[in-house]
Amino acid sequence: MSDFTNRLAFESSPYLLQHAHNPVDWYPWGDEALQKAKSQNKPILVSIGYAACHWCHVMERESFEDPAIAELMNEKFVNIKIDREERPDLDHIYMDAVQAMTGSGGWPLNVFLTPEAKPFYGGTYFPPKPAFGRPSWKEVLFSISSSFQNKKNEVEAQAENLISHMLQANTFGKKESGGEENGFETVFNRKSLQQAFENIMKTADRENGGFGKAPKFPQTMTIRFLLHYYHFNKNENALRQACISLDKMIQGGIYDHIGGGFSRYSTDDTWLVPHFEKMLYDNALFIIVLSEAYQITKNDLYKQAIEQTIGFIERELSDPDSGFYSAIDADSEGEEGKYYVWSKKEIDDILGVDSALFCAFYNVSENGNCEGRNILHINISLEDFAIEKGMGKNEVSLLLEKSRRELLSRRSERIRPLLDNKIILSWNALMNTALSKAYAALGNESYRDAAISNMEFLLQNLKGDGTHLFFHCYTGQAAKFPAFLDDYAFLIAALLQLQEITTETSYLIKAKELTEYVIEHFEENESSSFYYTHNGQKDLIIRKKEIYDGATPSGNSVMAFNLLYLSIIFDKPEWKERSINICFAMAKIIISYPTSFAVWAELLQAIIHGVPEIVIMGRDFNRELIDMRKDFLHIFIPYKVYQSATRENARFPLLIHKPVYEKPHIYLCKDYTCRNPLAKIAELSHQLADMQKNNA
Repeated sequence: MSDFTNRLAFESSPYLLQHAHNPVDWYPWGDEALQKAKSQNKPILVSIGYAACHWCHVMERESFEDPAIAELMNEKFVNIKIDREERPDLDHIYMDAVQAMTGSGGWPLNVFLTPEAKPFYGGTYFPPKPAFGRPSWKEVLFSISSSFQNKKNEVEAQAENLISHMLQANTFGKKESGGEENGFETVFNRKSLQQAFENIMKTADRENGGFGKAPKFPQTMTIRFLLHYYHFNKNENALRQACISLDKMIQGGIYDHIGGGFSRYSTDDTWLVPHFEKMLYDNALFIIVLSEAYQITKNDLYKQAIEQTIGFIERELSDPDSGFYSAIDADSEGEEGKYYVWSKKEIDDILGVDSALFCAFYNVSENGNCEGRNILHINISLEDFAIEKGMGKNEVSLLLEKSRRELLSRRSERIRPLLDNKIILSWNALMNTALSKAYAALGNESYRDAAISNMEFLLQNLKGDGTHLFFHCYTGQAAKFPAFLDDYAFLIAALLQLQEITTETSYLIKAKELTEYVIEHFEENESSSFYYTHNGQKDLIIRKKEIYDGATPSGNSVMAFNLLYLSIIFDKPEWKERSINICFAMAKIIISYPTSFAVWAELLQAIIHGVPEIVIMGRDFNRELIDMRKDFLHIFIPYKVYQSATRENARFPLLIHKPVYEKPHIYLCKDYTCRNPLAKIAELSHQLADMQKNNA
């Protein structure tokens, strides 16, 4: 092994491979590095990042590629590199530690551990020279090394205190004795939902959409809660805030107007200048909320964004075998966003006579809005723009579409940002759900087919080895790392949605099997909730619970939803009780901080309003049955359990005691007691409204 090739060269993670030729003697996380730290009595430096992380690249160029700094790191420390997307369990633990020490976190995450892997100091980005009120990386290295050698007792005490703090924080959500009997009615009521809604609206940017100030993240889960809240309460402010948020993001620079898809977040309040990395999970969550927004509003802007975003994923994030890749970097040629921005001259040269119209609509100017170049964005509706130009809407739309295709073709000739080709189970499952939601909303059968193919890929290629049912990620034709709670939770949720659009009951049987496995291997004995890691995993200092709905939903909130759904499918009241108990333990913080617990807030709303049970029965190969199923899926019903069949099936309580008529019929039920069957989907809304009224 040469001086400039380290152990990361044998890894499959694109992020770790980026560091394989650093002069730093990097190790992957594992016994070799941990044993070396113990045998040599050296502190451990753990540096955590991911392939699409801009500041990770910056710190690598400035420090990890510097031979002098690398020599210091190699002499004083055992150096470990971790891809946070491969090992989110380790990232959660050490991020919590750094946040407890410093009050903030982010990536790159650099944390110093004792030889027993206990954290005692850390931070995020450190510059090569003192700047931004931060010490230089060299100063940090010398200081930590000196402290470990000369004040080891203090270092170990700091580590023990930090571990104690983290263990205490991990007790959140445990049941209190007698709490259920005394408190259910105080939180499972419409007043609680109103309080949660009001707390969301306190942070709402009513002019630019979204919530809070820059940097602004999409918070699609919060938007989804608002759509559901509007459905039940007809609160126009909820719908308005949800729609203005989606509208402004689709019109802004956070959306890729040429190729489709959304960037990670906006650096400003108006969604103009994004952080240009594109993550699979962000785009999946956008498709989910846009599909529901389209079901409610029938706004063509949402339909176009769904189609273009799925088009982007099919083109740039799809594995030939039907998996979905993780991310696309923000940087290319060492510059963030270079791949996506345009000079006016470039556009003029490519589009010719069509350039003027295109530049007017997308606000392209000679001076630009990003260091002399242009981030495309819209500040006028297509209808108003067409009127302003004295043209028909369809004519303008076709011209703009033609121009976008030409620019996309030319852009594809540029040097591309790095692709992170890891296939992560949880993120793929989110995308699978997104495809099911998009099919339900738009009826495009290619979306359903893609969801089926992707599920076949996941069940085949990420399946476990006997000890574990599934692995977390798949790279280079190999699956590795035991699956985490969110992998299982999101996969179960995807199976439930896929059953709804296909009526294939084997997906429900698989979902039940996975749920039983999660209960056996992930449950916390002192509460109804679940740990993030399998009970057989031994390389962690703490076994954590994750409860926040952050960049992705919490595995616990999604599992609580799964339990509620499957309790009805398989008549397992103990699972329903467990779901309600998990939500009850979280209720106060959900109501107080709904933007951080948005999926939990959706669950709270589902429990309060009730979950309708809906069945469509009809004869095989009946066109009317196929049409009824499609028409039903187009309807927006925030929470439901839905099955359809051509004959009774004793394995599923909802599929018994329902005769099959010559024409298909739809049944609305509660607790397996059904109302009169309906021959027309249009009649269902009246029964649903009546059921909701009775639940009030």
